[in-house]
Amino acid sequence: MTAQTAVGLAVVWPLAGVVLIVLFRRWPNLREAASLLTGVSLFAIVARVILPVVQAGGRPHLGVVEVLPGLELAFEVEPLGMLFAMVASGLWIVTTLYSIGYMRAHHEENQTRFYICFAIAIFGAMGVAFAANVFTLFIFYEAITLSTYPLVTHAGTWEAKRAGRMYLGYLMGTSIAFLLFALVWTYWAVGTTDFRPGGILAGTVSGWQLVVLLGLYAFGTGKAALMPFHRWLPAAMVAPTPVSALLHAVAVVKAGVFTVLKIVVYIFGIDLLHITDASRWLTWAAAFTIIAASIIALTKDNLKARLAYSTISQLSYIVLGGALATSAGVMGGGMHIAMHAMGKITLFFCAGAIMVGAHKTEISQMDGLGRRMPFTFGAFLLGSLSVIGLPPMGGSWSKWYLILGSIEADQVVMMLVLMASSLLSIGYLMPVVAKGFFRPPPEDDEHGHSPDGAIHEAPLLCVLPPVLTGIGCVVLFFYAGDIYNLLTGMILR
Repeated sequence: MTAQTAVGLAVVWPLAGVVLIVLFRRWPNLREAASLLTGVSLFAIVARVILPVVQAGGRPHLGVVEVLPGLELAFEVEPLGMLFAMVASGLWIVTTLYSIGYMRAHHEENQTRFYICFAIAIFGAMGVAFAANVFTLFIFYEAITLSTYPLVTHAGTWEAKRAGRMYLGYLMGTSIAFLLFALVWTYWAVGTTDFRPGGILAGTVSGWQLVVLLGLYAFGTGKAALMPFHRWLPAAMVAPTPVSALLHAVAVVKAGVFTVLKIVVYIFGIDLLHITDASRWLTWAAAFTIIAASIIALTKDNLKARLAYSTISQLSYIVLGGALATSAGVMGGGMHIAMHAMGKITLFFCAGAIMVGAHKTEISQMDGLGRRMPFTFGAFLLGSLSVIGLPPMGGSWSKWYLILGSIEADQVVMMLVLMASSLLSIGYLMPVVAKGFFRPPPEDDEHGHSPDGAIHEAPLLCVLPPVLTGIGCVVLFFYAGDIYNLLTGMILR
């Protein structure tokens, strides 16, 4: 199989999974096996066929149709997109495993619809990852939004429907009002929206127009959750926990920050932004989001709500990395896509396992639960340390390069923001671990108290995935060099 063929196959492969899920909808075991095997085979295509070509310096290209001169529906794999595709396809596997355990243990309805929409969302994520231009990226970006709406409203309650309206309102509203306008402006100014090393705007857009266009892209990508366009993300936590994992780690928000970073590198070009200082304001917008969201997270007692605001803060690390317009900053932002995905999916998996195994959602109710659920809380500790950025966790490398990028850009204040954020992360994550392991359970708590000291975890498929991804946070620390080497091609070409 050629790399070009593999690119097209990787994009449409999740839709083949949709067909199988529909065919096996009456047989849950076969339906879930089809979803799992689709994920495994997709990852094999991406990792075994496409990745070696990109590592060797190739950029497999597949043109589909030319809509207008210079405006083509096309796919091309470059290093940043390769990394995002690896993250999305790889985490789909563990999320499917987790979904099987969670959806059955929680007796969720409409499970076939859940797996169908999940697969379509991965289809959108693969299209975003491999998009050769902003036009193609926009189409698949919207596919992610539309396919995840039924997942957000999965419960069918008034609260879920309200969250769904907010979800569509923020994401579709920003993309149509700002992102689509930016796409048209870019095409009008340059005659193309292709992603090219070094960017395409130099000599065509300058001065205040460059600043405005960057703002349209940054705030038009609502999935990046830059304040004030962030409220949809906490509201969407009404969805089942596997959906929260999808939103925060696999497809949705990662597609948002990936879009911002890719546009900075391949549409604007970091040299142009550095020379003109057109992205300076964006560093401050990202810094405000990082600190403000972290402070709000400290006030939340509901675990998923706290993790949601943590995500808003951590996403802006990636936006900040791009806005610094330095090699180290972009490298740190790219690495953080993978590092944060592994850490945050671990934390959400654990939140769901705690709800299934102990029926607890509030942090104030989790005293002593770590003794009863040591694997779940141990995994939460690993994920927390990675999000905080402490070695030997993968998250320490991305934060290191972001700090280097701040120094390289002569923005010491941003370095201090990153350090303050790590301290705030300790403040909102470690109390969960401390309560679980070091506080005695209340004697009147029939769910959290285990008189005989026996371990009572959630079902295996709710516990095994966070343990695996928690270990993955450690593994990423030692294999960060491979990610660095892959992303080097994004900067040098």
